[in-house]
Amino acid sequence: MFRAFQRRSTKLGLVRRANRSNSCSSPRLYTSSSNNNKDTRLGERVEANRDNPISRTLKLLGNDMQRVKKFILPTSKGSSEESIENYLERYRRDNFQSHCDVLVIGGGGVGSSIAYWLKKRARDGLNVVVVEKDATYGQASTCLSVGGLRQQFSIVENIQMSLYGADFMRHSNEYLGPEVDLNFTPYGYLLLASEAGAEQLMENSKLQNTLGAKNELLTAARLKQRFPWMNTDGIALGCHGLEKEGWFDPWALLSGFKKRAIEYGAHYVEAEMVGFGFRQQPDILADGIDEGSYEGIDRAYLKMKDGEMREVKFAIAIIAAGAQSGAVARMARIGTGKGMLSIPLPVEPRKRYVYVFQCENDQGPGINTPLTIDPSGTYFRRDGLGGNYLGGKSPLPDEEPPIDTLDVDHGFFEKTVWPNLAHLVPSFEAIKVKNSWAGYYEFNTFDENGIVGPHPYYNNLYIATGFSGHGIQQTPAVGRAVSEMIIDGGFRTIDLTRFGFDRIIIDQPMYEANIF
Repeated sequence: MFRAFQRRSTKLGLVRRANRSNSCSSPRLYTSSSNNNKDTRLGERVEANRDNPISRTLKLLGNDMQRVKKFILPTSKGSSEESIENYLERYRRDNFQSHCDVLVIGGGGVGSSIAYWLKKRARDGLNVVVVEKDATYGQASTCLSVGGLRQQFSIVENIQMSLYGADFMRHSNEYLGPEVDLNFTPYGYLLLASEAGAEQLMENSKLQNTLGAKNELLTAARLKQRFPWMNTDGIALGCHGLEKEGWFDPWALLSGFKKRAIEYGAHYVEAEMVGFGFRQQPDILADGIDEGSYEGIDRAYLKMKDGEMREVKFAIAIIAAGAQSGAVARMARIGTGKGMLSIPLPVEPRKRYVYVFQCENDQGPGINTPLTIDPSGTYFRRDGLGGNYLGGKSPLPDEEPPIDTLDVDHGFFEKTVWPNLAHLVPSFEAIKVKNSWAGYYEFNTFDENGIVGPHPYYNNLYIATGFSGHGIQQTPAVGRAVSEMIIDGGFRTIDLTRFGFDRIIIDQPMYEANIF
């Protein structure tokens, strides 16, 4: 209904690698008819030697030794032979993919999962390039998240994606290799509700179990019996995940996706996305655009780490830039153009704090304590075996901190987080903050849920962002879903149509109920 459409039937041709040779035949030695028998026999011997595997191997070794001599043997003054460092730098630059089939903008959890699934399924059939501005992932949301895994949602698609995430992590060695250890801790989630939220919590639990989750509802009395460290004043009901819930190492998951994607042939580029290139396509009509004036996107401009500007032409682009996705979309005139382009991608960075604290005399909840969330949204869980815990709370709209730095506000813990923790867990009245960090949250201001699918204006742009805190646990399912859209032409396993950009156009938000 909202898609741009072409006046005449065309088929999108995938761009092939630019540096691939056009010729596949080997050179041959030809002799003229006037050559004598000696010359003819010489040609026959050369052809025979060319097909001899031992001769070919010796020749290759000889060429390699000549290259090595350039580096390990002293050269005369003024020699133009290059150093090993220059050679490797030249190789890196020459290997830059100036053309690709699929350009993934963002190499975090979602972007690397997309690259993994595309290359796992298509291998050499698709040339995939991933642009990530920071190869160290020092400020990446994936690495700074708490790493929770739960099915306690109220929207079917979120439950299905997290169920698949649990299955993926259970069999992660089969997908990512035996060397990847996600350190999954299967102690579950415990969501607590007041009297006002108890009915919604019951409805959510029923839906979750119908779809394949496994959790139990606990009254205040049963909560006190099961978790004696808890103060149940103000708590009417709890939902406790018994299977497929807990927490894991987000960095290990990201590393596994990236390593396997590269092994399958994906190209990672450390660069900052600075703009798109536009191309006139007069044969395409779009809502709100004058006939013949449609402009598509077909290239990306990148600022390399050394400041050099490079260009990558693509057939398909995917915005998976996490908290920066809204800014990347604006580079494609999304939110600043006419017609459908006047509607922005509603994703922006929000800063969230995580505090690591220790309970005095290690008198806090035991090692098998679930990740617990009280009715205010304050959460905590155990952190390792040393008696540490980590926790936090999302600020209210009027408490949102500035995002210009990732500095931690310890006053927020003292004023907002600690009182809630101490009320729920009396032993937390005596705690000491040992560490803390802040990370960016890819906040979807429209309805705080993921946006997955094609953009309605551009016929070669896809979006996978806006998960608002629960993206890392859904990366396996999201990456698979995007690969299905590109390779199969639509969703095949989990139908994420309702999570598309169209819901923003027609103002149909997908709100979670009683979920933090």
